[in-house]
Amino acid sequence: MMIMPDIHKGLDVYCDVSHLGLGCVLMQDGKVVAYASRQLSKHEQNYPTYDLELATVVHALKIWRHYVIRNKCQIFTDHKSLKYIFTQRGLNPRQCRWLELVKDYDLDIQYHPGKANIVADALSRKSQANMAIARLIPQELCWEMERLNLGIIYHTEAVTMEIEPIVEQEIRKGQLTDAKIKEIKTLIGLRKALDFTEDEQGTIWFRKRICVPDIDHLRELILKEAHDLAYSIHPDSTKMYQDFKDKYWWYGLKRDVATHLALCDVCQKVKAEYQRPAGLLQPLKVPE
Repeated sequence: MMIMPDIHKGLDVYCDVSHLGLGCVLMQDGKVVAYASRQLSKHEQNYPTYDLELATVVHALKIWRHYVIRNKCQIFTDHKSLKYIFTQRGLNPRQCRWLELVKDYDLDIQYHPGKANIVADALSRKSQANMAIARLIPQELCWEMERLNLGIIYHTEAVTMEIEPIVEQEIRKGQLTDAKIKEIKTLIGLRKALDFTEDEQGTIWFRKRICVPDIDHLRELILKEAHDLAYSIHPDSTKMYQDFKDKYWWYGLKRDVATHLALCDVCQKVKAEYQRPAGLLQPLKVPE
């Protein structure tokens, strides 16, 4: 949800559908309230265009029922014949079923040319070219790129690319002086640390996770990037740990994640409490 709608004002829903999926936008006073889209199922892809356009309207009404059930709502679609759904005769069983649902709302269906319906049109379509290219990338290469925090950008004007995995460099440098890492290296040489491996650069890995040395500022940097930055959106403890355990390893990782979240001011102010509410305060007895 982008903004909180005013329940005393009307709402606008822009709908569009393609052979790949359907999309809709909920707006009020020219401002976006929410977006929604989904792929068409194998059976829905065989629906005629009229049914698909009506299915998009039904999808929007279902997911935004709590907004539009008591409000005047204008539906904008690029299928002109949908304007006459309430007076049309000879509907098929599917259309009759959907019409019963639509009649619960105070709707006014308007024709909106497809070229002007840019947002909903974009939500209903996907780029097939990028999907086709992605399938050509070997799975091993995808894993390696994910480990190095790399990605592929298509159709750009860039001619050079410089990559500086600063965090990984700091981890490699820190492993050289960490006592526990040195002990693990010794055990690897004696074949007593079966879950640990050493790559050609001398970096220690626990299975497929890089071992982070016991350096406070380095671990704090990793935790901060995974939780506090703008694109991290402050995940909860479980989500953050699940993401972490696929990439990093150190003793007490789960404990450190929980501690970092407990000290986060934003989480403490914003996140909802899931504990049972505390009881009423009880007065202390006056000593005799």
